[in-house]
Amino acid sequence: MVEKLKEQRTYAIAGHGGTGKTSVAEMILLNAGNITRLGKIEEGTTSLDYEPEEIKRRGSIQPAVASYAWNKNDHFLLDTPGDNNFIGDLPYQLMAVDSAVFVIDAIDGVKPLTKKLWSEVDKAQLPTIIFINKIDRERANFDQAFDGLSSILGLKPVLLYMPIGAEADFKGLVDILNEKALYFQEDGSIKEGDIPEDMQDTIAVIRETTIENIAESDEELMETYLEEGSLTWDEIVSGLRKGTLSREIVPVCAGSALTNRGGVQLLDAIQDFLPSPLEHPQWQGVNDTTRPSDPEAPFAGFVFKTIADPFAGQLNIVRILSGTVTSDMPVVNATRESKEKFGQILLLEGKKQTPCKKELGPGAIFALAKLKNTGTGDCLCDEKSPFLPKLPELPPTIISYALSAAEKGDEDKVFAAVQRLLDEDIVLSLSRNEETGDMLLAGMGQLHIELSVEKIKRRYKADILLKTPKIPYRETIKGSAEVQGRHKKQSGGRGQFGDCWIKMEPNVRGGGYEFVNAIVGGVIPKQYIPAVDKGIQEASTRGVLAGYPLIDFKVTLYDGSYHAVDSSEMAFKVAGSLAFKKAAEQCKPVLLEPIMHMSVFVPDEYMGDVIGDLSGRRGKVLGSDSDKGITEIQAHVPLAEVLKYAPDLRSMTGGQGTFTMEFDHYEECPSQVTEKVIEESKKDTE
Repeated sequence: MVEKLKEQRTYAIAGHGGTGKTSVAEMILLNAGNITRLGKIEEGTTSLDYEPEEIKRRGSIQPAVASYAWNKNDHFLLDTPGDNNFIGDLPYQLMAVDSAVFVIDAIDGVKPLTKKLWSEVDKAQLPTIIFINKIDRERANFDQAFDGLSSILGLKPVLLYMPIGAEADFKGLVDILNEKALYFQEDGSIKEGDIPEDMQDTIAVIRETTIENIAESDEELMETYLEEGSLTWDEIVSGLRKGTLSREIVPVCAGSALTNRGGVQLLDAIQDFLPSPLEHPQWQGVNDTTRPSDPEAPFAGFVFKTIADPFAGQLNIVRILSGTVTSDMPVVNATRESKEKFGQILLLEGKKQTPCKKELGPGAIFALAKLKNTGTGDCLCDEKSPFLPKLPELPPTIISYALSAAEKGDEDKVFAAVQRLLDEDIVLSLSRNEETGDMLLAGMGQLHIELSVEKIKRRYKADILLKTPKIPYRETIKGSAEVQGRHKKQSGGRGQFGDCWIKMEPNVRGGGYEFVNAIVGGVIPKQYIPAVDKGIQEASTRGVLAGYPLIDFKVTLYDGSYHAVDSSEMAFKVAGSLAFKKAAEQCKPVLLEPIMHMSVFVPDEYMGDVIGDLSGRRGKVLGSDSDKGITEIQAHVPLAEVLKYAPDLRSMTGGQGTFTMEFDHYEECPSQVTEKVIEESKKDTE
């Protein structure tokens, strides 16, 4: 098995949405012989985008796996989503591979989301080949796209294939290292020929630069290059592979996936320069444990994705970290400390499932159906040798919607359906806001939430209503007051009596609630003082302006009286509540709104528009920083103004802007906002 594993490749196809990643995967499967014709995104006929939501929006929303053979060597391909809405669990997907093919389109070149996605590949420390796609499309600019690799991403690219012509005149590739031209023929074949005369000088310079970059990636090679003035063919090839594996250099291929141009060259580069599973560094586990990527080691498999299957139920997709696997093998789920037993091992090609009859080793990706208690992020292991790998951190969600059943009585059905989707999409979360009562579905963007709801409706026939969540406003005070809270009730038998005097004043912002007991002489017995405190705290959950919790205030209990028979904890609790309400009304109450810290990333040319828009949303721009054509804008903006920011930013920047946001602090609302919120709260209580 070791010899076979040396030639095995397991890689992800990554890049931002719209670059043609799935079409590149389709081109690879065609050249490998898995399919007989190229599927098209526009027609919904690709092998790897098969969910109805993917076909409808013409883009990947979940990862898809395919296995194939190239020159009799096993390859496992993982096509990953590139839309900002669907990359929350990308770190888990990148953990499941040994390398990556990163796709950039020749029209737009390097965009802000390119930079973000590249940072994920970089963080995963994956050796990578870059494929510049869409050379034959109108406005294609290969030079601009290639230059962006160094000027914007900061890479040291090594060009392997240079396009001959562009747009409709794209007719071939120059093999830089072999110094020959490859011309596309009408029947799909390739004919070798001479490099066009007008390109020969350029190619000579590029080849020299390529060899220099290869030499610079290794000290020994650099010494040889300086002494000899050149490298031998074997030194070039071995140096290129070594530099790729060390991530000092990045090989670059080019072509057009839709017309199957450059596919064979890309496949050869994957085979020649990307690592085998045996070259993967040791897996790092919790508690300083490690596990080698070795077929002789005990079995460990990482479940990096769970998907719903209409026939098999839940499918767990597994990457083998170490050891080997066969059907009906007993294992332990080391994450949940529970036993599982493998059924049939399935190899995938999109939704197509093929039973695997051979033994699989490290790097293999396969699917399992009907496991009892296993989900995304779990590790399945040999019963005698459990292993828990360190998992990459997933990003926080950035948007929430209030969710409810469309029909009364369907609540159980709806929330059961949502829970099943949460098992599949670990980035989604469902929580209850105790203050507003809303059930909040949180995700990576508006489209993420909307398509999740579409999926629930289609699969589980559960109708769901989505609405913008209520803003968690707060109230506080700016003045002080001294008031009496007196509760007296006589209705036959034992009465109720509690009497307290309090001073209420502002606390420092963020200081919360503070209670000071200043009672002397026993005017209120000590057993009743906690009841006053509790009454104030409970009453403060509904402020006097609009019913929002009142925060950051200090109460001093300094006087009162009691009745030997009628006083009780309940009576003093009511007295404390009455005192709070009376004092809050006299202490100049104000409304506070949540302020978010936002980081917005846009091309430099959109900076002015975006800053102007943030200011128009009552935002305070904290600063901006431009780096290699991308501006990062930092701002504080009221949550109420950015609940639907994602589609607005997309519209402003032609889909090239991205952002993150998190809660920062509370701030006093302007008077017009306060009036509007108070008016709305009155309507809600009517």
